[in-house]
Formats: sequence, C-alpha cells, structure tokens
Amino acid sequence: MFSTTTIFPHPPPSPPLCSQGHRSTLHLPTVDGGSICLLCFSALISTPKSPTVHVSYALSQLSIALSQPQFLRNFITHHSRFLISPLLILLAGIEDDPIANQTTELIVKIVENCDDDDVYGEIVGRVSDKLSSGALAWSRKQLYMLHCLGILLNCDKSSPYVYVKDKYALVANLVTGLQLSSEEVQGEILFLLYKLSLSKEESVDYDWFDALSANCPKVLYLSLEALMKTQSEVVRLNCVALLKVLAQRGILENQMDKDSFGADNFMGTPEQIDRPPLNIIFAEALKGALLSSDSEVQIATLDLIVLYLSWGGDSRKCQVLLEENIADYIFEILRLSGCKDPLINSCIMILDLLSAAEKSFRQRLAVGFATLLPVLHFVVEIPFHPVQTQSMKLIWSCILNCPGAVATSHVEEVGAVLTRLLEKHVIGEIDVPPETFSLSCSIFVALMKCSCSSGSSSLSTSIQNSSKDALLICLRDYAKHPQKTLDSLYLVKEAYGYAHEGSFTGSVNMELRNSILEICNEHLLPWFLSEVSNIEDEEIALGVLETLYAILLQDSNPETKMFTKNLVSSSWFSFSFGCLGMFPTEKMKWRIYFVFSSIADLLLGSNYGQLIRDAASDMPFDPVDLLFVLGQNSFDSQQLVTCQSAILLLLYMSSLYDDRLADVKLMFASLEQYILLNFSESFVEANSPVRLEWLVSLYGLCRSLAKVGYQIPYSPEAEKIIFQLMDERGCDLLDSGMHISSLKWLFQQGKICKSLTDQLLKFCRCNSSNSNFIVNQRKDDHLLESDVVAELIASGDNYAPLLLVWLLRDVIQNDQENDYLSVVSILTRMIEILPTASNQLSANGIGEAIQKIYHHPMYSSSLEIRMVTSKLVFTLLHSVSSNSISDGDAWGSMVVKLVDSLVHTIASEGWIRETLIIVGILSLVLHHSTNNALIEASKTVLLNTPLILTINSEIFDACSKGPALTDLDEETSNGEILISLLLLLFYSIRSVDAILPGILDWQNLFDMQDKMQHLSYISIRCHDLCKLIHYGSPVIKLIASHCLLDIFSKISVHKIKKQVELEIRTGYLLSVVAILEGLVFYEDVRVSTNCALCLAIIMSWEELNIELLVSERSRWCRLVIEELVMSFAAPCLASKSFVVHHKPAVHIVVALLKMRNLLKWLSSVLDSSCISGIIEKLSPNQVTAELVVFFRELLLAGYLKPDQIASFGRMLQACRKHISTGEIRDLREEHTEKIIDVGSDDLQRVSGILMHNMIHLSSFNTNSKGLLEEIELFSKCLMEED
Repeated sequence: MFSTTTIFPHPPPSPPLCSQGHRSTLHLPTVDGGSICLLCFSALISTPKSPTVHVSYALSQLSIALSQPQFLRNFITHHSRFLISPLLILLAGIEDDPIANQTTELIVKIVENCDDDDVYGEIVGRVSDKLSSGALAWSRKQLYMLHCLGILLNCDKSSPYVYVKDKYALVANLVTGLQLSSEEVQGEILFLLYKLSLSKEESVDYDWFDALSANCPKVLYLSLEALMKTQSEVVRLNCVALLKVLAQRGILENQMDKDSFGADNFMGTPEQIDRPPLNIIFAEALKGALLSSDSEVQIATLDLIVLYLSWGGDSRKCQVLLEENIADYIFEILRLSGCKDPLINSCIMILDLLSAAEKSFRQRLAVGFATLLPVLHFVVEIPFHPVQTQSMKLIWSCILNCPGAVATSHVEEVGAVLTRLLEKHVIGEIDVPPETFSLSCSIFVALMKCSCSSGSSSLSTSIQNSSKDALLICLRDYAKHPQKTLDSLYLVKEAYGYAHEGSFTGSVNMELRNSILEICNEHLLPWFLSEVSNIEDEEIALGVLETLYAILLQDSNPETKMFTKNLVSSSWFSFSFGCLGMFPTEKMKWRIYFVFSSIADLLLGSNYGQLIRDAASDMPFDPVDLLFVLGQNSFDSQQLVTCQSAILLLLYMSSLYDDRLADVKLMFASLEQYILLNFSESFVEANSPVRLEWLVSLYGLCRSLAKVGYQIPYSPEAEKIIFQLMDERGCDLLDSGMHISSLKWLFQQGKICKSLTDQLLKFCRCNSSNSNFIVNQRKDDHLLESDVVAELIASGDNYAPLLLVWLLRDVIQNDQENDYLSVVSILTRMIEILPTASNQLSANGIGEAIQKIYHHPMYSSSLEIRMVTSKLVFTLLHSVSSNSISDGDAWGSMVVKLVDSLVHTIASEGWIRETLIIVGILSLVLHHSTNNALIEASKTVLLNTPLILTINSEIFDACSKGPALTDLDEETSNGEILISLLLLLFYSIRSVDAILPGILDWQNLFDMQDKMQHLSYISIRCHDLCKLIHYGSPVIKLIASHCLLDIFSKISVHKIKKQVELEIRTGYLLSVVAILEGLVFYEDVRVSTNCALCLAIIMSWEELNIELLVSERSRWCRLVIEELVMSFAAPCLASKSFVVHHKPAVHIVVALLKMRNLLKWLSSVLDSSCISGIIEKLSPNQVTAELVVFFRELLLAGYLKPDQIASFGRMLQACRKHISTGEIRDLREEHTEKIIDVGSDDLQRVSGILMHNMIHLSSFNTNSKGLLEEIELFSKCLMEED
C-alpha cells in the first residue's frame, strides 16, 4: 500500500498500481516521493483484526500527507467522501484511546479543509445516528463518538444541527448517559448539550428546542447534580456553560417556577419524589464551582449567577441564594481576588442584584463590608469602571442601613477615597459620571449620620475638602450636568449641620463651619447671583435657597452673622423677589420668605423673624404689591396688621443695606399713607416699640433721599405724627440699628432736639462699659454699630456733636456720676473710631464742658472719673487738629488744674498711673503750641516752677544711677516715669522754641555741673541726655536721642538766624562725640540715625575746633567711609552690623565730604575705581534714598567723572521707571516698629502714641525725603554743575 522512492526535484509522474493492483486514481502520491492507496488504507482500518500498530501508523501517515497542500488538494477534490465510512467504522469499533484520538483528529482535519458542507453534514449525520441508536451502549466506543460529535459541532461550520436526523432520540440518549457516574462521559454529554442548546439561534429548525424542552427537567436536574458532585473542572465548565445558555433562553427560570420534577417522577425512583426544590439544588451546585481553583470556572459560574438573577427580577431567587450563603462565597471570592477585573465585575454585579432582598442582604452586607473597601479603592481609581456605581451603592447601603457594622476607621477610609475622587475631578485628571458624583455625595451624607463618625477630625477634613470640591464641580459643570448641583447642595447643607454636633472639639467644629461659610460666600452665592437667569429648573433655585436657609438657621455665631451681612449686602432682598418673579410658585415664595425670616433673626434678634413666618402665607409675590398692602387701613384686620408688620420689617432690613425694593417715591407715598391711615391711640397700644423704630428709620431715609435729589413732596401731618410718636414712645433710634442717612436727617431736625438728646443718653448708657449702670436691654444684643454714630458726629452737618456736648454739660450740672461716666466713655470711643469727630466736638465747645468737671466735686472725689476724664482729654488732644481748638481759655484753666493736681498728687502719693497720663496730656498741649494753639496753656506748663523742680529731680536721680539705668524700661514703674518725663521734655524743647524764644539760652544746655542745677523752664542739659543715651534701656535711648537731635537742630537754626557762636570745651565736645560714635552702630536704626545726624550737625559748627576733632577721630572716620563703600559695592564683604546701618553712616560721610579739605586721605578711599565699582554693582531695585544722597555729595565734591555721572544717571532713570511701574515702592523712611504696644493698656497707649508722634515729627524736621525727591535733587545739582 505504501511505497518509497527517490525524491525528485519536480513533481513525480503518476504512480504505478499498488501491490494489490488497485487503480491508480486511488493511489495518491506524496511530496516526498511516496504514495498512499486509499483502498488499501480503507481495508486496513476497516478490518477489526488489523494490528493496532499498523492502524496507528497508517493514520499518522495519512495525517502527515494531508498536511501537504498538493496531497490535500488532490484528496479533497476527488476523494473527500471516500474515507468517511471507514473512519467512522474504526471509531465505533476500536477501544484504544490513542487510535480513537488519531481518528477523531483525522476526521476533523478532513472536515475543516473541505469546503463541501455535504461532507461535513454526512459525518455529523452518521455520528449522531450512531449515538441516537444507542447501539454502542455506554462503552468507550460511545465516549469516542460523543467526543467526536462535540468537536464536529464546535467546528466553524454553519447549521450543523440540521444534519441530525432523530433529534429527540439523540437528546434522550444523551440525557440517559448523563445519569452515568463517569465524569468523562458527563463532561462530553454536557458539552454536546451546551452546543445543541445553541441551535435556536443558529438554525431555523426549532425541533431542537422542542427536543430540549421535552427533556429539560431531566437535563436541569442531572446537570445540577453533576455540577454538585463532580470534582472535574471540565465537567464544571461544561455544565456551567449549558446552564448559562438555558438561563439566557429563560428555560432555567421557567423550570424553577414550575418545579414539576417531583410530580413527574421522571427518574422513576421513589427517592426522587422527596428531593429538594430545584432552586435549592441550584444554589448548592454553585458552591463547588465558586470554590474552584480554576478562575475560568469561577468567572463562568459568577456570570451564570448574574444571568439567573437578572432574568425576571424576582426577589425570591435572591432570598434563596442568600439563605444558602451564596453571598458569603461571593465576598470570599472578592477577598481573594486581588482586585482582578473579571472577578470584581461579576462579584459586584451579583451583590448588587442580591441587594433586592433588602432585609436578608443587610446581614450579609454588614459581614462583608470590610471586603468592599479594597474594591472601592480599585474601582474609584479607574475612570468609568463598569462596576464603579454598583460598588458605591453597596458601600452607601451598608453605611446607611448597617451603621453598627461600620467602624470609625472604615468611615475615615471611605471619606479619604471619595475625597481623592472629587479632587481628581476638580483638577481635571478624571471625569466622574453624574451617578457616581451623586453617590459620592450620598455616601458622605450617610457617613455624617453614622454614629461612629462623631468627633472624627479626619472625616471632618474629608468633608471639608469634598464639600468644597463638590460645589466647585457642580458650578463648573452646571450647563452639562445640572442635576449635580442638587447633590452638591445637599452635601453642603448636611456638612454644615454635621459641623454643629457636640462631639467635635471647638477647633474642628469651627474649621468645618468656617469652610462651609467660605465656600458659600466665595463660590455659591456669587454664582447664584450671576447665573440665576440661566437656571431653568426651579428645584435648583430652591436647593440653593434651602442650603442658605439651613446655614442661617443653625446658630448666630459671629461667622454666621458676617455671612448674613455679606448676603444682604449683595442686594439679596431685591434679588429674591427677582427669583420669585422667575418662579412664581407657592413653594418658592415660602422658601424666600423663610430665608428673610432667618436673616431677621440673625441681624435683629431671635424674635423678629417670627413676624415674617407668621405672615408668609399671605405675603404677595411682587414688591410693588407689598407697598400696596402697606398703604391699607388695618384697623379691622389682624391679618393685615401682621402682613404690614412683616412688610415694614422687610423694608427696614433692605434699607439698612441700600437695597431698594421699589421706587423711592412709591415707597414714600405708601409709608405716608400707612402713617396717616393707621395712626391712632390703638396704634400706640397694639404695636411694639420696635416697629415704630423701623417706621421712623424708613421715614427718615425717604426724607433724606428726597432732600438729596428726588424732590419728593411730603406730608407735614405725617411728619408731625412721626415726631409725636418719637416723643411719646421714646423709640430707641440709636440702639435698634438705623441707616446713616436716616439718622443724619433726624439729627438735622431742630424740632426734636430734646428727644434726640434723650436718645443719645440712652445710647451712651447701653453702650458704655460702666458696670454700675443697669439698663433694660432687649433680649437680643443687637446695638447700633458705634462707627455709624462716630460718622454722624464727624460729618458736621447735624446737631449730634452739639447735643453730645450739651449732654455732657447737663450730666455734670446734675451730678449724674454714672451718666457722666457713660457719656465720657462714648465720646472717647467715638473719637478713637473716627478721629475727625474730635474737630466737630471741639468746634461745639467740648473744652468748656470738660473744664466744668475739673472744678466739680465729683472730679476730686472719684478716681474713676478722673481717669476716664483724662483718657477723654488725651484722646481728644491727640486727634483734634490744632486749628479746630477755639476755646483756649477753657483749656488754659484745665491745664492749671491739671498741673496743680499733678504736683500735689506726686507730693502726696508719688508717681501713680493717673499722674503719668496727665503728663501725657501736658505733652500733647505742648505739641499743639507748636501749631499756634493752646499758647497760654503751654506757657503754664513750661514755666511752672514746682513742675520744673519735680522733673529736674527725677532726671537727676535717673542720671546718677549710671549703668543701672539699663534696668529702667517700660516694664518697670521707674522706667514708665522716666519715659513719660522724657517725652514731656521732647515736646517742651519743641514748644519753648516756638512760643518762648526769648528765654532760651542754648549755652546753658552745655554747662556741666556735678550737682542738680535748675532751669527757668522745662528742659534738660546735653550731658544728661548723653548719659541717658549711653546707659539707658532701648526705649530710653530712642527718646533721649530724639531730644538731643532736636536740641542740636534748633541750635544750628539759632546760630544761623542770630549769628552767634557757641563756647564748648574741647573735652566736653569729645566726650559727647565719643558717646554718639559708639551708638552709630546700635541695633535700633532709629537711635543710630539720630546719633549720626547729631555728629553731622556737630561737624557743621565751624566755630568749634573741628580740625582737632577730626584728627582725634581720623581712624574712626576712615573706618565708617570704608565700610560704607564696602556695603554699597560688595555687601557680602562688609561687616554684618554695617550692612544694616549704612543709612545712618551716610549722614556722617556726607558731613566728612563737606570737610574734605581737612581729610587728605579722603580722595584715596573714594577714588575713581571705588566709585566705578559701586556703580557697576548697582541695579535699579537696589537704589535707595541714602545712596542718592551719597552720590549727590560726591558730585558736589567733584569726585565723580563724566562717565560715572552718565552711568549713575542712567541707573536713576531706570529706577524712576521701576517706581512708576510699581516694581519699586517710593517709601519715605517711616519706622513702624514700636517699642511700646499701643493697645496694651491706657498708660502704654499714651506712651505709644506720644512716641509714634515724636518719631514722625523728628523725621519731618530732619528733612527725610523719599527716593524720588532725592533723585530730583541729584538732577537739579547736576544741572547746576553743568
């Protein structure tokens, strides 16, 4: 049959006849020169007694030959059917596994390479016939046939099922075989049933469906039994595949509903009648497959459960699976899944479907909740993950329904995961679908309501960040996803409520609340105000209003009140009525009026919002209708009275924030009509005083607006009624809150001065810090803000300042001590709030009123009165401008009283706080004298001999302490005394030169005596100042250096004017210079600058032996110049102290440049290369005023060359450009550093104010200029040089 020949390079010629003499057409050559006789091959494999080795070899040779294209083409074209029968006979007659496998492979190879469907159909038909007949019984031969048919049906051929002739017999025989215990047979049968069950889709022949349906109960039961008992993964996989198809067809669902196996008794045995229901068997069968180590089996089983539960949506199926603990298996698979997508997807889908059985599922979900957390981490990180939504639903359901299963760590973990999700969405890293966003918000709300979340600072932080991110997302994506807005608003509202739980610490609570208020204030409110016209869904507008209402409703802490004020400041009332016009529904009306009521509660007090809530149902939609209702007669209608009260409240609140709900003329007309129609005795009895105040406020505002530009006529009768009500009822104008324009108009009405004075007294009593006076205040603590009253006083176009002065006089004359304390306290506070108010008070005679208290017995008998009076006087003198002080005689009398009281108190009680504040007052009196005010009062201070002796004594004692002076600072009582006296001396030096120039003897200030020597006016000698500068504490050094600088400056001016010369001993001068030089490098640049300026002034006194001075201090002078140059050219090389203090040193170097004839070495230090190096290192932002001063003096001294002048000029032009563009700020040298804290207490405040004023005055007097001014001076000098 088989022969071999030599291999030819070309196709061999037709082979000769085989050894059996068969014709050549059945003798097929192979490419290697051999040949195969098909008849011989057929005879060999068809003969039962043929040796198996021969059969196996023949099958292998044919298989090899069929892999050769030429042989395959020849065989398929002419002999494709020839071997079908022999091969099937062999397959049905052999019991050898290898030969059976070879035969099956050969059959499949023929089928796959043959395009003729008839060949395929013939093979399928013969194999199926053999199986249908049952001729092979259930032997190995039957198994081979099952395997072969299964492979044939799995081939990529169309409609293989039509070739099966007896479908019912085949199915019945397969069902019979399924009862066998052989897992191998079960696996093959299940695969065949799986393939046959697909026939409904692949064939128009419905006989298969009928055949399967007829045997369906048996198929289902036997399949499930096999699945339940088998340990074979193949059986499980094929069984699950079959069940999936049956589930897709609805057969599984229908059979479980019927569950007729017991009645049919199809197995024919009594035991089967008592079997469990099919759904129980199904659940039990799933367990083994779910525990399979083969992931393919697991995934297929999970998919089967999904199909089963998805069909029909019957919760009873879920209930059965839950009772059989399938959910526990699912959670275990999830736990071991390692977050692999196929497993996670199916498991989460099953759990989501099982959740339909809510009560039973809750218990399982509670147990498996911890397993879901890693899944949540995984699905949240992947955008649009297929089970992201279902996973979040499960998490939400467990937190909501099983709070006991959720621990604090779980809550914090979930919060952190969702926070990251929203953060990524905000920055655009991922996109979050609307449903996922909604679930995120819902989960956060559920977390907040969970008991274990109480007090969790970590969750609070997550909520804080997430609520902000959620709101930003919804506002950004509103056009695409409007629904997100409601979800985020719900989260924000609940978060604010969560922040008020008592389990939080104060800081955590406050931080979360402030965060919510911030995002509403900065994001939600501006968006709503600007985008309301684009909102089409009323629910969104209602959601915003609901959120704001929830915030306003929670509490009345300062932050919420501030948010409320910001809300109403954005024209909220008119905006709200605009919303009502867009959505004219009852729901919107109720929400808007309830927000109004909460605003009233927060701004006015907890009782007033109830007026709006009571009238909300009857309130109109339009603000014009509000005015119509207001103008009606309400005598016979309590309902109308309620509405009018609420309308007055709305108009009053809106007027406070300049939010006009209607035209002013219309509002004024309605208001007058209301007054004229409703005023009677019953009005006074029935209405509360507060409503009268609202009415007065609105009336005054309308009148003030009419006066400004509206030219609205008014009813004198209505005005009379208003004033009469004010007189009779005494309404609290200043304690109820009132618009400044309304208040100003009222205080411009001379007809009600008495009533206004009473109002001012009442205001003083209510707002005073005087604890001895008890006032009946309303339950709420809403009082008019003091700055409004201060503005009223400062404006000067009303009677308020005059009435306050009258009130002060009145309480003094009537010996009303408590009222005096209240009025003085308010006057002081008003001046502190608005210093210009002092000018109006002074112009209206407050000095004369204060004078009366100094001569009243109350002053001498009460320390408290003396202290508050001194505080008022000091505050007044500090704030008032000198040209506004008109009552000089009164002030002179006051000063005499103050000086006498000061000297007497020091003699009897020593230096106490009262005396030190009086010294501060005297200092301010002297300060005003330099501006031609309080001249006589200042002379009283300067020439008072007991005061002079007292001051000299204290200064002498202080100077005699030597190095111990360092301990006298602002923290010690002796230090406070010395500071106060030095400040008085500073202002004395300035005042005596201004008002008593004839008594000055500057030479006396340089006399040095070992013992205390008295002067005829308040002053201090230079050597005492030098001691204080040298030994004193930092604050003493500062004040003393200012005093010395002021003396030296005035001496220089005096020398120039009078052409006089000073006679100072050389030793004395050298000692002064030595002290000043030692402080040029002092750490306080203000002290060092003062000392440097003093040295520069000394160097300018030509009559002194300056040559000797310079020669004595030559090394020090050279050091200063070299360090200054180094700090300009190379700051990194200069000494650390000099880098900070190069500004004071400039003044010394400028003075030395003016003495260049005496300093021969100066040109060697400031040579051309040095100056060029400084210019090269400079940049425009490094130019300072001191540097320009230095170069100006170099220019005047002739040290600058033309190219250097040009380079520096370009640098100044660039600097000027930078200043104009804002890159460099042109600042004058203002030292804001304060050694004494101004706000600590009264005495420190006094010292701090005086020192601040001293520094400002010294800066002004020493001609300290800004950078731009110095640049202009340099340019001017350059032009003069040219």
